[in-house]
Amino acid sequence: MGSLFILTIEGTLLLTPVLRSVDGLASAVAKFRQRVMSTVLVVEDSVTQREMITDLLKGSGLSVSIATDGVEALEHIEGHRPDLVVLDIVMPRMNGYEVCRRIKADPKTQNVPVVMCSSKGEEFDRYWGMKQGADAYIAKPFQPTELVGTVKQLLRG
Repeated sequence: MGSLFILTIEGTLLLTPVLRSVDGLASAVAKFRQRVMSTVLVVEDSVTQREMITDLLKGSGLSVSIATDGVEALEHIEGHRPDLVVLDIVMPRMNGYEVCRRIKADPKTQNVPVVMCSSKGEEFDRYWGMKQGADAYIAKPFQPTELVGTVKQLLRG
């Protein structure tokens, strides 16, 4: 038969049969991490919206960090890079468009998916968000399954 490897990833025990290549191992680890430990940064200035989005994402098995404005978001990302960012647009100190541009301009964070989630629901707003580098744009109000499905799809890569 094959060998059995025991991997410990951030305190979690994972048993897996030998994988045929390093790429296979990297892929398995990435999928495991996404399924069990993905961290989403929710950037939202409205307490009600922030709590609703946070509860939805936590309820679907994701770890969630929060920031209340764009400046706080960038400070958080610098210290603790998330796997994905859910980003409001209209916020104090720095709007979501600028935060998205900065995330995508930085080589350390350019591959972090950004989901813009805003009450600015016109077609131009969606276009402008995607032009800034957003990977998805969801207009408020949204269906919970739309947000969770979009986040999970982007985390799967």
